[in-house]
Amino acid sequence: MASLDEIRRGVEAGEYEFSKHAVDQTTIRRISVREVREVFANAEVIEDYPDDKYGPVCLIFGMTAARRPLHIQCSYPSRPLIRVITLYEPDPARWIDFKIRRAL
Repeated sequence: MASLDEIRRGVEAGEYEFSKHAVDQTTIRRISVREVREVFANAEVIEDYPDDKYGPVCLIFGMTAARRPLHIQCSYPSRPLIRVITLYEPDPARWIDFKIRRAL
């Protein structure tokens, strides 16, 4: 599993980047960079994908300062920059406490 402390340190140091998809999603979903940084500051890893086709990644859950729940999928800190792959506000109909997928 990804080291959340390493991910936090990378984000705090500005050692992260957004994929094109993530940039598009921040615009469409009105998610600010400030909110992304807030989420990483209090995040927890809720799913781990070590065998993802583009390399090991994890799904992080956290709340913004305004209590907006967000999910952020990002790369492991083994890359030079942590890559934010996608991000979204989780649908409560699909998630229990925004952390556990509901069986559909």
